[in-house]
Amino acid sequence: MILGERLASLTPLRRRPVVPVVRMAGVIGMPPLRRGGLSLAALDRPLRRAFAVRGAVAVALVIDSPGGSAAQASLIAARIRALAAERKLPVLAFVEDIAASGGYWLACAADEIHADPCSILGSIGVISAGFGFTEAIGRLGIERRVHTKGDRKAFLDPFREERPEDLAVLDELQEDLYERFKTFVRERRGGRLRIAEEELFSGRVWSGQRAEGFGLVDGLGEMRNILRARYGDRLRLRLVNPPRQPWWRGFSPAGAGEALADALLERVEERLLRSRYGL
Repeated sequence: MILGERLASLTPLRRRPVVPVVRMAGVIGMPPLRRGGLSLAALDRPLRRAFAVRGAVAVALVIDSPGGSAAQASLIAARIRALAAERKLPVLAFVEDIAASGGYWLACAADEIHADPCSILGSIGVISAGFGFTEAIGRLGIERRVHTKGDRKAFLDPFREERPEDLAVLDELQEDLYERFKTFVRERRGGRLRIAEEELFSGRVWSGQRAEGFGLVDGLGEMRNILRARYGDRLRLRLVNPPRQPWWRGFSPAGAGEALADALLERVEERLLRSRYGL
């Protein structure tokens, strides 16, 4: 009898709602050998684990990304939607510092987007940047040698003058990516948007507070508070992919120099992206 009473008292614990949490922090599309970066290869397993958690009432995405690869953003978003449809679970995105460009693409994969009032969101557009070194190599006495099969193989070579035909190809590529980005935002945000498309798709960013007014996000606040207000104080949050480890962990002394160089390069690349938004 006593054992039965104890088992009965434990039953509610088994029914506590669970929300698996997937962190998506970093630049999208970084090489897979690096510790940071977001790609379908890196996120596929955490996403599948999150949607497979027993007793899950929703899946939460914590996003902090300045963007990156359009292809990887599209692939990750498609995987999220496929798993959500398969498991019939709502997906809620929570923006931390930034969800810009590809970062906002990922956020739109959720059924709801929440952000801090000071978060930065938007940058719906496509960018290609580089440098021209046509005069620099001549001053250094360097001769440029490039041998190709195919007139366009040396497309946008930074060591020669830009060619109109190269710029036409670049414009074509950017237009395709831009249209896909806009289409996905329209599909996912739909009638919630309260802003002219000319402004929405201009490439600019907004604070979380302004983004809510325009319908780019559904609410403001912190993940734990929002989810507990919705699912109750007994809610359990389960992080399925812990934050990445510092560069020095998991490396042997022999490879520490290479690891440091790789980590520094990664930080520089990410910092350059984030600096576009004043962070």
